Amino acid sequence: MNKRVLPAYLGVILIWSTTPLAIQWSGSGADFVFPLLARMVIGLLACVMIMAAIRLKLPYHRAALHAYVAAGLGIFGAMQLVYWGARFVPSGLIAVLFGLVPLFTGIIGLLLGSDDRLSFAKLAGILLGLVGLGVIFGAGTHIGAQAMPGFVAVLGAVMLQSGSLVWVKRVGASIPALALTTGSLTLVVALSLPLWWLLFGHIPTFTAQNALSTLYLGIFGSVAGFTLYFYVTKHLQAGQVALITLITPVSALLLGQWLNHEQVGFDIWLGTALILLGLGLHQWQQLLPVSRVK
Repeated sequence: MNKRVLPAYLGVILIWSTTPLAIQWSGSGADFVFPLLARMVIGLLACVMIMAAIRLKLPYHRAALHAYVAAGLGIFGAMQLVYWGARFVPSGLIAVLFGLVPLFTGIIGLLLGSDDRLSFAKLAGILLGLVGLGVIFGAGTHIGAQAMPGFVAVLGAVMLQSGSLVWVKRVGASIPALALTTGSLTLVVALSLPLWWLLFGHIPTFTAQNALSTLYLGIFGSVAGFTLYFYVTKHLQAGQVALITLITPVSALLLGQWLNHEQVGFDIWLGTALILLGLGLHQWQQLLPVSRVK
């Protein structure tokens, strides 16, 4: 890993590890839509300014519009569920559950007739991930009375995100990543604004923590996170990139304990370990090249 890629790699890990905690800190009372709306508006403005600075035009051909819809609907649905569920679920568990995205993406791709073969390692990985998910859901019954609905909401977000990734891939639009992010964020803002107006209709009171967390999510959690991730995937082997999904759930759990005083019991760590083991098996063929890198 060269000196230019390493900071980007570490940046992705840092951003992905802190995003769930920042989502919780950005929340303001019962209004879970406005913090998301504010984040997406900040992210969209940043994307527009960057595109103007580098003179990149937003494509409007049919495939591009299809990709914006596929990505935008996934972000809109998944983030609404995450922001609602984050009020009841520890931030570290949000990162753990989103570690299931590759597993659910594989399942959805298989159901849709993907050419990928379900090898023994992939099947074992999916089963281990589901067992780990069951352990975590069992733990949710004694975390709090409202923990289970929050878990279900975040799991629904994971499924929507996975389906969106498969959809975007099947569209196959050859457009810059920044353009895809800008187009999808435009759709998310367009859908979130009327939803917020119908459900709440007034700007909630923001603390300094709420405001700074929302600003962080808009700039780093949305724009910088996507940009660094696509840069890393362009310059590193798939196995090295896949390691990020094995690191961030653990780091997010530790950050939640340290900075947010979240209680993580043995059963949560056991479920997390099973999910990560399943994820490792599922991506075994991608992880193998890592051991060969000198």
